[in-house]
This record gives sequence, structure tokens and C-alpha cells, in this order.
Amino acid sequence: QVQLVESGGRLVQAGGSLRLSCAASTRTFRNYAMGWFRQAPGKEREFVAAISWSGLNTYYSDSVKGRFTLSKENAKNTVYLQMNRLKPEDTAVYHCTARTAYFSPTDRYYTNVDEYDQWGQGTQVTVSS
Repeated sequence: QVQLVESGGRLVQAGGSLRLSCAASTRTFRNYAMGWFRQAPGKEREFVAAISWSGLNTYYSDSVKGRFTLSKENAKNTVYLQMNRLKPEDTAVYHCTARTAYFSPTDRYYTNVDEYDQWGQGTQVTVSS
């Protein structure tokens, strides 16, 4: 089982920036497509961003496109979510996730919750207005 540990969440003012990190405890990190989802109180977990196993292909939800950037550093077993121009509606617990059970030679990303099998505990991001 792969452990995913998120960090970087905190309270920030609207318009500010944060960088979330997700470190994985595994030697086969380079084989994993990764993603970030978020969950606000009383709401379902929603897709934020995804990246292919190589790190070359990314996809973002419409709500964060142009503001968030997801990157994957295989040498450090870490993915980074750079979040700029934050809005109060970005407030949520952000969860990192990995697709470890199935490797696809196609270098693609995944956007559905049930396409991932490993999840981190999450990191709280709060954006004040």
C-alpha cells in the first residue's frame, strides 16, 4: 500500500497563492497517474486536477483552469499543486490520490474518483474574503 502525505494547506487571503505537495512512499511512483480532489463541508468530493504517469499530460476542472498548475517530480516521488489567484470558493480539504493498481501504457490522466485507489488524508485550504 502506498502512503500519500499532503502538505502546504493553510489560511490565505483571496487573491493569494499556495503550493500543495503530495509525497508518496513508493519506489514505483513514476508509474502512477496522480490527481487532486477537494471536498468542502456538506459537499461531495470534486475533481480538481490530474496528471499522467509521465507528468507530461495534465487536465483541470473548469473552476481552476488557468489558476492552478499540477506538476509531477518523479525523482522526488512528489506532485505539486500550485494554486494562484485563490478564491473563497476554493476553500476545502484537498486530497491527493494515486492510481496504483492498474498501469496503462497510454500516458493519460484520470478524472473520476473511482479510477484511483490510494488517497491521502488531506490538507485544509481556507481562503478568506
